[in-house]
Amino acid sequence: MTQEEMNLAVSTCLLAGQILIENGSNMERVNDTMYRIAANAGLKSFQAFTTVTGVVASSDHCANAQVVDVRIRRNDLTRIAQVNAISRDFADHKIELKEAYQRLSMVDQTSTKQPVLLQCLAAAIMSFTLMIVFTGDTQDTLAAFLVGGSSYWVYLWLVSTFRVRYLGEFCTALMIGALASTVVHFGLAQRVDDIIIGSIMSLVPGVPITNAARDIVSGNGISGITRMLEALLTAAAIGCAIVLVLRYL
Repeated sequence: MTQEEMNLAVSTCLLAGQILIENGSNMERVNDTMYRIAANAGLKSFQAFTTVTGVVASSDHCANAQVVDVRIRRNDLTRIAQVNAISRDFADHKIELKEAYQRLSMVDQTSTKQPVLLQCLAAAIMSFTLMIVFTGDTQDTLAAFLVGGSSYWVYLWLVSTFRVRYLGEFCTALMIGALASTVVHFGLAQRVDDIIIGSIMSLVPGVPITNAARDIVSGNGISGITRMLEALLTAAAIGCAIVLVLRYL
């Protein structure tokens, strides 16, 4: 391998790790993918240090370690699946290293975000579906559908405008509680608690909690504790907002 190919191999590993971390992958998958790419690229003594805020990678072939900064937080399983597919194709020798890096760059640059209307519709459907699953209430499905969909639109607007996720979750939970109390007050629904339970499900940090537990179990203590803290802050923002609404409305 030439020095250029060695540098490209390390850059490919870093890019794959960066995409996986940014889109909500657990650290065990990140490390496994990076080491597999490095082994199939022919890098010897490859080492990687991964956290939720950055990745450091080095090899005997490179004079200096390379670092990439991770600043984005989102849950995009589509990008994770695409990175896994590229890694498998490279391991099976279906593509060369340069093509693997190009495909990873396309995954990183291509937007997979769904239209706002579709996201709100999905949140609305999930709201009344999970309300039925958790509470057995089938009478307030329309109220849960409307509250869940409209509040999630507010959440998307707040996050895109102020770029503070916890503020968006707190304000959205306030709106969910207020709307649920309002529709029950006017006799359009029966149970406030059931509507709130269904509507806040789109805000609950299920994936971060799962990844935090997996990271801690697999020995990635720094990433696991960091993600668990983020999930707890989200849960606290949602819970405090609901408590305020139920206490004063």
